[in-house]
Amino acid sequence: MRVYKVLLGLSTLSSFAFGLWPRPKELTTGTTPLRLSSDLSISLAGVAGAPSDLVDAVKRTRGYLKNDKLQALVPDRGSSSKTAVSRAKALRRLQLKYSGQGKPKSISEEAIAAIDTRDEAYTLTVPADGSDAVLTASSSLGLFRGLTTFGQIWYDIDGTSYTLQAPISIKDSPAYKYRGFMLDTARNYFPVADIKRHLDAMSWTKINTLHWHIVDSQSFPLVIPGFQGISERGAYNKKAIYTPADVKEITDYAAARGIDVFAEIDTPGHTSILHHSFPEHIACFEASPWTQFANEPPAGQLRLASPATVNFTASLLTAAAKLFPSKFFSTGGDEINNNCYKQDAQTQTDLAGRTVDQALDTFTQVSHNALKAAGKTAVVWQEMLIVHNVTLAQDTAVLVWISSQDAAAVAQRGHRLIHAASDYFYLDCGGGGWVGNNINGNSWCDPFKTWQKAYSFNPLANITKDQEKLVLGGQQLLWTEQAGPSNLESIAWPRAAASAEVFWSGPGGDVRTALPRLHDLAYRYIQRGVKAIALQPEWCALRPGKCDLDA
Repeated sequence: MRVYKVLLGLSTLSSFAFGLWPRPKELTTGTTPLRLSSDLSISLAGVAGAPSDLVDAVKRTRGYLKNDKLQALVPDRGSSSKTAVSRAKALRRLQLKYSGQGKPKSISEEAIAAIDTRDEAYTLTVPADGSDAVLTASSSLGLFRGLTTFGQIWYDIDGTSYTLQAPISIKDSPAYKYRGFMLDTARNYFPVADIKRHLDAMSWTKINTLHWHIVDSQSFPLVIPGFQGISERGAYNKKAIYTPADVKEITDYAAARGIDVFAEIDTPGHTSILHHSFPEHIACFEASPWTQFANEPPAGQLRLASPATVNFTASLLTAAAKLFPSKFFSTGGDEINNNCYKQDAQTQTDLAGRTVDQALDTFTQVSHNALKAAGKTAVVWQEMLIVHNVTLAQDTAVLVWISSQDAAAVAQRGHRLIHAASDYFYLDCGGGGWVGNNINGNSWCDPFKTWQKAYSFNPLANITKDQEKLVLGGQQLLWTEQAGPSNLESIAWPRAAASAEVFWSGPGGDVRTALPRLHDLAYRYIQRGVKAIALQPEWCALRPGKCDLDA
């Protein structure tokens, strides 16, 4: 049970939402106005040997404090508080203090450490009398999370940053270790700059994992040393690729912002694109009608029963895994089409009396053993565990996506799970049908998944007390049949912040009180250059509760 202490004054000076997102574990506020000095100092004197990425994070925080200029979301945008703010004490220094043992590690090193070892806890105190604010943590990652919170406290009146709710005391840590976002860059390509901007937005809500669904049947933009021919023949064009240097740029950028990046190369399904470079390994390539051979076009799956294909896949995954520092690597395993293998003469010969699931078991064990030898822990979609009779190492993490109800079946088998339920977290749902010649078509996972739906999710539903330790956390997902660089931000934000709070703060949040804070976050994102969509008319955003159904 997480404790929330929120003591807010009832005067008009504090009538607007205190816009922290995700909400801290413990929060106490007052009713005293406090200005932020224009020459605020953020001191690292209490962090001996501060790592360079923490120094950089402090610089970025200074930039946000200077440039956010977010006005309070009230009808007069805070102007009635101007006199009180002008008379307020000024905060001149934020002290960072490292309370851990030995020399602090970098944010980057801590962000990609084994998930069970990460420490993101921090405390933050902001006095009302202008004396130093203090941010304390036993890790650089914790200090970084605290800086993110500090940057959300302040509003702007005519160039003066202020809060009306000092003193502020926060004690915070996440409910779940894994808080993610999955981005598909195969159906449509996203330039490196767009991914980096998205990583910034993720970090502002303390999301700590990018699940990068980097390739699929439609395109293979990842340049893998030793297998360059795949991207040469499988990318949409010569520029729509991710070179090893690009991958390093993205993973380094993410790690410095407290985000681990793990890649997915889905196998044995979703691999049609490999035919262009290794046709001998692909069954039912672009078979028609595609609806009989795949969940979406183009059809094509790895010949999982072929010893040559098994070894090829293990080598490909090993080479790809070396590009990513994360401890996780996903081999996918969803939506395997049995008819594809039934109609493929080569696969029928290679099966030699075995079932497809028996061949899949061998295929998976070889691939996962190769990843283990490379220092990786496998991640799979749920079918590998609860549909197919596949042997999985006990540390394999399982993505629960078909239905939130399936989490119980994964937990019953003793595997760690990541919530990725399509009935709560799929951002592409409700966008209408994208398949051509289908006038009345809708998305398969209708309806549109609102932020309120995601926010209502309970990670422990149907999970026993003994199984709770198996829940790593969860993520929202963007499959990009109808998404690209032009609408990534508007699809993702601020909706993706809903799961960020569920898995940082724990379940049980009230959508009524969350909405004003989420408005606040969305407006702050816009100030930082992210094209977050409006959740309601601005009239509603400025008048919390007035547009509730029962208002």
